[in-house]
Amino acid sequence: MPTRTAAQQRADAGVAYDAYLAECPARHLLDRIADKWVSLAITALADGPQRYGELRRRLASVSQKMLTQTLRNLERDGLVTRTVTAAVPVRVDYELTDLGRSLLPVMHAIKSWAEHHMDEVHTARTRYDTDRP
Repeated sequence: MPTRTAAQQRADAGVAYDAYLAECPARHLLDRIADKWVSLAITALADGPQRYGELRRRLASVSQKMLTQTLRNLERDGLVTRTVTAAVPVRVDYELTDLGRSLLPVMHAIKSWAEHHMDEVHTARTRYDTDRP
């Protein structure tokens, strides 16, 4: 009998992921895509391939270490590809995969919601903080 992947075994067994369960891998993925640098990097890459320096300038205040870690994690999860082109200096481009692009509508919606509702959230925070002794 040929070896089957975990995904094939789950499909055969009809097992679905349930992020409410502590050990569910989907919970870890939710944690990853909820990260602010991940969501900003994904939306920044919506315009097409970008070099590391371009991304760093676009994501104001991200540290080199955090951007590198974020891009590596996105590449590991299959959301971003990293293409190295032999040149002097070496050119490295990052681009969303089809899987990464499938997240764009969700990420754009969350980013847009945050930008449009920040005044309301700020008002609620101020009210909450003044109502508490």
